[in-house]
Amino acid sequence: MHRLNLTIDESLYERARAIGFIEKKSISQIVRESLKEYISKKNILNRQVELVLDAKDEKEILSIISNDDFISDNEFKSKFKL
Repeated sequence: MHRLNLTIDESLYERARAIGFIEKKSISQIVRESLKEYISKKNILNRQVELVLDAKDEKEILSIISNDDFISDNEFKSKFKL
């Protein structure tokens, strides 16, 4: 696990704290679950994420990030009538 330091506004913190109390979860657990759910909804970015994680150097990463020609499998199949 990695430690993460973040800043949130007071009302968001209080709501997270109350939810944590009701659900018997820590705020850290709520944040982990929320981040995991957010990332799982970003399917369109998965290929770029894998390329960035596998990249060898900063120049390659910047090239991947600046290239927004990625399309979903369904869009590709539709475009090429597959």
